[in-house]
Amino acid sequence: MAEQFDAIVIGAGVIGAAVGLELTRKGYKTVNIDKLPAAGYGSTSGSCAIIRTYYSTVDGSALAYEGYYYWKNWQAYLGLDDGEDLAYFHETGTMVMKVEENGFMKKAMSIADEIGVPYEEWTNDDIRKKMPHYDLNCFHPPKRPDQDGFGEPTGGDVGGAVFFPKGGYINDPQLSAQNIRKAAEKLGGNFRFNAEITEIRKNSDGSIAGVTLKDGSQIDAPILVNVAGPHSAKVNAMAGALDDMNVKTRALKQEVTHVPMPVEGWYENGFVTSDSDIACYTRPEKGNFLLIGSEDPPCDTQIEVDPDNWDRNFSEQWRIQALRVAQRIPSLGIPSVMKGITELYDVSDDWIPIYDKSQVPGFYMAIGSSGNQYKNAPVAGKMMAELIHKDQNGQDHDKDPVIFHMDYTNRDLNLGFFSRRREINKDSTFSVLG
Repeated sequence: MAEQFDAIVIGAGVIGAAVGLELTRKGYKTVNIDKLPAAGYGSTSGSCAIIRTYYSTVDGSALAYEGYYYWKNWQAYLGLDDGEDLAYFHETGTMVMKVEENGFMKKAMSIADEIGVPYEEWTNDDIRKKMPHYDLNCFHPPKRPDQDGFGEPTGGDVGGAVFFPKGGYINDPQLSAQNIRKAAEKLGGNFRFNAEITEIRKNSDGSIAGVTLKDGSQIDAPILVNVAGPHSAKVNAMAGALDDMNVKTRALKQEVTHVPMPVEGWYENGFVTSDSDIACYTRPEKGNFLLIGSEDPPCDTQIEVDPDNWDRNFSEQWRIQALRVAQRIPSLGIPSVMKGITELYDVSDDWIPIYDKSQVPGFYMAIGSSGNQYKNAPVAGKMMAELIHKDQNGQDHDKDPVIFHMDYTNRDLNLGFFSRRREINKDSTFSVLG
């Protein structure tokens, strides 16, 4: 006989675990199912875990600012006792270069003013005092080393920077997912690992009935939530939920470069940087390394892959993004042995996540989030639980979108912004941290 639950959550990454926790807090009997061996074992473990409070849209910025407070008050959010091994928030702040590619941050600052996000404007002299190892020449547009003009200044200096003090990074993203799992289990939430779903079963009226696992066992629940990360498109296809989706998701290979820290003391005193002039972001990485990621400029090829069959080896992209940062930091050393992370992002067509119901009754989605939504994971879990609870109790989210109240920022967020049926959002940066 099949096990009975109120809700099944597919995935136990940081967002999947948060959805399970928040549904449990609302009184649902939940089970998170993941084919990997532990919470946060997949794309969450490879996340750069950057926490930032600026974004390219008002709604995105408001959600990011709300999410900041969950990380700031991590133990209180979890409700775990003292003595637990908890993920740590390095609140270093985030420096974003003012460059032509991001409109010299005028829109971002305007949004920050509207929402109340604090920031400081830094001149180039301010940057030089804090970062004397920086070359502030413009190199735009971003190029690859095999393109003409790579490494050659293109005229003038960057226009200063905006520093957002309420930001930084989490020291151990996998541990953060495990923290949420423990918080959910404390309240009665369940987790099943090394468990692969082979079938999504439906009732005669087309609504969700439950799932069948690879070992033949069945789990029944009227609610099924797709938080499968890079496998989200496959799960949607399995559920028959693709037909009315105007925005879809796909799995992209991403590479993160780790190089020796070029400046003494920068690991302890450094902060997150975003530089759209060279299309790279950085942050300190344990072991006295500098972590470098690409902001996905047009010159970088996006590699769409099958999440069940892809090459985990580094490619030339590892060296390309290191060389781009070396334009800004001439003293940067690039070792012959490649170190870093290869992982998958689950991205939507406009790089804004889908937090929504579906055309299949009882089937919900928190997808297209890998790479850009780690910072929002705790509040995203609460948001999805609210959407599911209200939709299940008679509010048709497609016709009457759920309004989510954000407690810390005291703002209301129309969750229709994240609809699967939305038009592609042209205000998006179509990147991770740009």
